[in-house]
Amino acid sequence: MTVDEKEKVNANGVPLFKHTVTKLDADMDKEVIYEFGGPVGVCAMMLGFPCLMYYFWICLEYHQGKLITPQSYSIQGLQSFVYNGLIHKVITGAFPHWQAVKIYMGFVLYSAICAYSLPGPIVEGLGLPSLKGKKLKYCCNGLPFWYLTLALSAILHYTGVFRLTQIADNIGSIMSVAIIWGFTMTTLVYVIASVMGKRHRMSGNFFYDFFMGAVLNPRVGPVDLKMWAETRVPWPILFFISVSCALKQYETKGYISAPAAFMVLAHFLYVNSMQKAEECIITSWDIFYEKDGFMLIFWNMAGVPFTYCLSSIYILKYEQATGLTISHSLPYTIFLYTLLLVGYYIFDTGNAQKNRFRMEQNGSFMTRLAFPQLPWGHLKNPTFIRTEHGNLLLTSGWWGIARKPHYTADLMMSISWGLITGFGSFLPYFYFCFFVCVLTHRVSRDMERCAKKYGKDWDRYCERVPYIFIPYVF
Repeated sequence: MTVDEKEKVNANGVPLFKHTVTKLDADMDKEVIYEFGGPVGVCAMMLGFPCLMYYFWICLEYHQGKLITPQSYSIQGLQSFVYNGLIHKVITGAFPHWQAVKIYMGFVLYSAICAYSLPGPIVEGLGLPSLKGKKLKYCCNGLPFWYLTLALSAILHYTGVFRLTQIADNIGSIMSVAIIWGFTMTTLVYVIASVMGKRHRMSGNFFYDFFMGAVLNPRVGPVDLKMWAETRVPWPILFFISVSCALKQYETKGYISAPAAFMVLAHFLYVNSMQKAEECIITSWDIFYEKDGFMLIFWNMAGVPFTYCLSSIYILKYEQATGLTISHSLPYTIFLYTLLLVGYYIFDTGNAQKNRFRMEQNGSFMTRLAFPQLPWGHLKNPTFIRTEHGNLLLTSGWWGIARKPHYTADLMMSISWGLITGFGSFLPYFYFCFFVCVLTHRVSRDMERCAKKYGKDWDRYCERVPYIFIPYVF
């Protein structure tokens, strides 16, 4: 990197220079570190995730959200619980019938066609060490996809061609199709990448590599499968599950309760944020570093939409089983709506600040017309620490207050998803508990990598921004 390149800045005062791939970048990109307990741990997760999803579904579908346990822990009691209590209910209530296949795979195919064909700005990603600094191009057509999907869904529902309530009516079977597709797509991506010789950062252990993935950026024409799977499938499905539950309530009660409307709003905000700022996701860790394996594919295809929806399903199933509507006092309801909206504001603007700062360095910054464009989403004349490595560490905005403000915001929103349902079941709080574990792991993983990559500059950054989640607390 030359002196002239360092001195180049954009109109916002952010250095604009060519990022060269250093030997350290290349070495770290090739480094294999066993995570999640290594091969044994990932095998447990690949088997455990689907089982846990079915268990939660059974608790909601048949037991009003109560966590069921065997009546007896004898061999016969356990066999009866597993075969008669669990497996039988999955086979009879969650069989992947043709209607469920049409609903789920129809949307997957539709979203893929939209990603391939709709117009959108072309944005460059970060330079990839595995490609000697080459930047891949991404067609960011998430906004037209999202608006088109909202319009088509409304038309299909009100004309009766496809009533959105069918999603809630067939939720167990649709989930089964999603689980099957998650394993199928993972296998296809892994096999095709291996056949084409595009494997990257392999450990040599099949199960671990199947979980983490074999290929970094699988593509079909202009469509990056990793970005498509992360933005176009899980979150819209999650939103429509909540919409379906609310519409089901409206059909039976003649109104939509505050908790049901809350979940529709919460999931709309999340998916809308992702689509309107799709160009920012390109610089994220998942796109830049993570490979496309079971961890990302299954979780996006099945895990996100069918575990993050537990609050919405619980509200519906509780009402169907008891005839009672979950309601809260006005002050409590206002508090939760406020908690959700404040959390969303920090989440949206925090992610925007970070990724737009990265885009400015990358020379790919752009302004798009999308709703809502929240104030403080783009920092003017941001402060930063310049590292010897060449990267800039942002110390302005939310990122001058904490190192992971978007994680704090995520936790604020996720706890509100549980609190809006009351305290009758643990299941609406699973997302929050799960997220605490996931984000804690991500933080420790990120801190170790940054300390190794930036050395003394990382120490300077930690002194400047000492708190990770909450200022003066942690």
